[in-house]
Amino acid sequence: MGGRGWLRVAPAILALAYGGNHFSVLLLLYRAREGYTSVEVDLLFALYIVGIIPGFLVAGPLSDRHGRRPLLVAGVVLGCLGSVVLAAGAGSVAVLGIGRFVSGVSVAIAMVVGSSWVKELSNDVVGSTAARRASLTLTAGFGLGPLVSGLLARFAPAPTVLPYVVHVVLTLAAGAALLRAAETRTPAAAVRRPLLADLGVPRDVRRRFLGVIVPGAPWVFGCAGLAFAVTPALVAAKVGDGAVLYATLLAVVALTCGAAIQPFAVRIGSATGGRQLLVGLGLVVVGVLLVSLEAVVREPLLGVPIAAVLGAGYGLSLVAGLTEVQRMARPDDLAGVTAVYYSVTYVGFVVPVVLAALTAVAPEPVLLLVLAALAAACFGLVAARIRTA
Repeated sequence: MGGRGWLRVAPAILALAYGGNHFSVLLLLYRAREGYTSVEVDLLFALYIVGIIPGFLVAGPLSDRHGRRPLLVAGVVLGCLGSVVLAAGAGSVAVLGIGRFVSGVSVAIAMVVGSSWVKELSNDVVGSTAARRASLTLTAGFGLGPLVSGLLARFAPAPTVLPYVVHVVLTLAAGAALLRAAETRTPAAAVRRPLLADLGVPRDVRRRFLGVIVPGAPWVFGCAGLAFAVTPALVAAKVGDGAVLYATLLAVVALTCGAAIQPFAVRIGSATGGRQLLVGLGLVVVGVLLVSLEAVVREPLLGVPIAAVLGAGYGLSLVAGLTEVQRMARPDDLAGVTAVYYSVTYVGFVVPVVLAALTAVAPEPVLLLVLAALAAACFGLVAARIRTA
């Protein structure tokens, strides 16, 4: 199971992550072609989260009990089904909502079960290498999805259908490789206990989880929301018809920088005494401050360095948090604790919705400065607790 066995699992993780994130750049297309309101667009985004959170909490414990392969194969099937529904439902918010919900469940399975499986198949390495393999695969999928689908939506025919056809083909090919991957969990090896017991964090590591993981986790995808949704919206009036390509550019820049920094997580940890999570949160604070500046100047060119900083904060925070989780989890708890961690990270995706709702109370620059102060406060909490390794 050592060596390259994890490479048979990685394509499925990448394909499902691709399918979960490529929809983000298509939202602008749906608004332009189908006339959907901002409320309807926010609803479609929320339904994705509605699917992904229970997917996290159920898929992890089930795979700890019944094996990794059955759950990830189910994720591949759901990923294809979600894309088929989305391709058929461009003109209906209800149909798109169902597709987004199904896609959310498939991404949850990829993140929780796939990350755990890659870790177990990486028994030839030590330290954070297994976590980097999983996080890099996810980041590559999250980045390729918007890039390919954004270009197809802009330059190819059938822009509301072809991106999903491409995703189904990729996912089926990845599923074929998955069937030959070595299983690492069997029903005989699973601990027999109530399912709800697998959803918690073990008592002996709970204090560190609450003090280090919880304050830092929401900023992982909080960075993504700020880069993909908030920043393009701030300059939408200036980019005009190029809104889809601009959003695609920022998504690709953010996720490329997120992937690029992850291989350096070990060096950053060595240089900072194991505090690479603090470096990631520091980048988050800088990134949010830059977004608050963008809310004042509304300069499209500034969006590129903003996406780069937020992407680096996302990438380093993700691999550092996942490394912490894999250190503290026992074999029987690995997928369950990973599920709890990813559930907390996805809280960050509510940031754009909350900011939009609060614009009636305060101007955007003020709200973003408050958000930067909150990020700084989380930095302080993690700094106080991370010393007690």
